[in-house]
Amino acid sequence: MNFLSHFYFERYASESARVVGCLLPDLLKNADKDYVFHPNRFEEQLFAHPQLTEIYQGWYRHVDVDKVFHSSTFFLEHNHQLRKKLDPILSHLPIRASFMGHISLELLLDHLLIEHQMVNVNRLYEHLAHVNRPILKRFLEIIGLADTSKFFHFYDQFLEWKYIREYADLRSLPVPLFNISKRVWSFQETEADRHALGNALEEYAADSLNDFREIFRFVNDKLTVV
Repeated sequence: MNFLSHFYFERYASESARVVGCLLPDLLKNADKDYVFHPNRFEEQLFAHPQLTEIYQGWYRHVDVDKVFHSSTFFLEHNHQLRKKLDPILSHLPIRASFMGHISLELLLDHLLIEHQMVNVNRLYEHLAHVNRPILKRFLEIIGLADTSKFFHFYDQFLEWKYIREYADLRSLPVPLFNISKRVWSFQETEADRHALGNALEEYAADSLNDFREIFRFVNDKLTVV
């Protein structure tokens, strides 16, 4: 799931550290795709301070959510259908349709959460802005990120740009989707490509995602991390 969908499961959290924790695995991957961390190896240190524990618990809620989501019938079926729908659009590009289907489904879910007012995007950014930075820095150092400057540079840009707000407009989704794909493949899409992808996603959301609330209920019922 993407940022906003992860926030959905922490939308009532009172601790900003918990919210940041639930987004942190993806924030780190966006800062540097080569980052790999295993906080469970440092539990004794992370349980030594309540705010560190909140971040840690948010992190493992994130892991739990993704595990349930990616093994769900909802994800498997919609990913398959989107792959088939997008394959003709991407046939002249190096992007795998299965990859684009996966990330498109996740951004469509974020869009639908905004469209149906199921989360408050501004509240998400407030949590990110209000987190105790020295504690967040300490968490990162404990799990093995010795130099946190690159991460916090990305973090500050993420806060400044507030691009998740743009997901309210479904027609804006092709730009981030192609940008995500460029982390894996080298290509340059055209305006026609963006238009075609936007049309396909608009059609799919209208025709096939009326049941989108079900996946949030399903994941919530299956979560093992409280």
